[in-house]
Amino acid sequence: MLNKPRDKKDVMELIKAHDVMFVKLWFTDVLGQLKSFTIHVDELEVAFEEGMGFDGSSIQGFARIDESDMVAIPDPTTFIILPWRPKEKTVARMFCDIYEPTGSPYKGDPRYVLKKALEKMQEMGFTNFFVGPELEFFYFKSPNNPEILDQGGYFDYSLDAAEDLRRDTILALEAMGIRVEYSHHEVAPSQHEIDLRYANALDMADIVMTYKVTVKEIAQKYGVYATFMPKPIFGVNGSGMHTHQSLFIGDKNAFFDPQDPYHLSDIAKQYTAGILNHIREITLVLNQWVNSYKRLVPGYEAPVYICWARRNRSALIRVPMYKPGKEKATRIELRSPDPGCNPYLAFAAMLWAGLKGIQNKYTLPEPVELDVYHLTPEERKKLGIKELPGSLYEAIEEAEKGTVLREVLGEHIYNQLITNKKLEWDDYRIRVFEYEIEKYLPVL
Repeated sequence: MLNKPRDKKDVMELIKAHDVMFVKLWFTDVLGQLKSFTIHVDELEVAFEEGMGFDGSSIQGFARIDESDMVAIPDPTTFIILPWRPKEKTVARMFCDIYEPTGSPYKGDPRYVLKKALEKMQEMGFTNFFVGPELEFFYFKSPNNPEILDQGGYFDYSLDAAEDLRRDTILALEAMGIRVEYSHHEVAPSQHEIDLRYANALDMADIVMTYKVTVKEIAQKYGVYATFMPKPIFGVNGSGMHTHQSLFIGDKNAFFDPQDPYHLSDIAKQYTAGILNHIREITLVLNQWVNSYKRLVPGYEAPVYICWARRNRSALIRVPMYKPGKEKATRIELRSPDPGCNPYLAFAAMLWAGLKGIQNKYTLPEPVELDVYHLTPEERKKLGIKELPGSLYEAIEEAEKGTVLREVLGEHIYNQLITNKKLEWDDYRIRVFEYEIEKYLPVL
């Protein structure tokens, strides 16, 4: 495991020590698709000082063709060697911040959006926003058909066909300094989870992108395909990205209160209330694909109803039970995001909604410890429990009605995202699917 570099001097020393020949420069488009180009190490000094120019008009959600020049400047603290590449003349990667040719940060850069949200957090007196996402995924025999590798279920051992894949993936992540807590077979056939040790939000967004690449690279070495598609198989659980989160002031967890019955501080309650109040309007970035809403249905462990609880996993937000001596572990778990999201925008939106709750001192309702899936609509209405958007179209409508997403994303990314998602919905709704042929063709 390499020590985390602090600056470009550390990077240059690591390059010499490990015979690095090529460096991949990574960033994401608005939808969270990883973009990459490779430079020779001889160009790295120039990249640090001046950045590397590229055509932003070819990147989804970036610049128009008449303002297309962009500059990518690598962040030296993100330097890691890619363990699946050859050991000689090896390959490393760094994430980049995107700038205008004038030297101003580019407002269409998702990493910039998260940085701005973290600046707001710091202005409010907090020093760290820690997140711990749990990304689920499937292994299939190919990218062309969701043909499963096993019939295993939750925590299964004998039916788990991918233990070696997960092991090698974890070894690769650990070699890059990415800490893994545990891994296991998930509920659905051929579904898996590798849980990451919590980190500050910016580091974690970079880690999530690296994690997804690593899972896919190791799968490819085994001749299988890994996918983070939210709902690839009808009738079984989809893949989520439950996200644990907390705010710190120095080394003190701002979410912990020893006197509270739930061990939650007023800040934690207000933060949670902020997410509950604004979840419908930020769902568009937490669940950004048409397919995302095939997962968000009752009966498959994905949350649908907007409420919170401690033990109840049918709730949108769960507060893990407090363990004495583990004050720093006090946190909330948002269960609706899926791994198809852009982590930079998703973490920024969660944080922004929570900070809204703190700013405006939102009141947190009582927890709902009932199985919400089995309540009648009347019972849910009586308890004041609303639902998440039921489709991409409804999520777009909620995003346009609210103000939070526009505030956190900024005008550029907000408008690009809305436009892109409307095009996706239009493309989806005009298509004829196999279900319709099977159901209607024989009878109409």
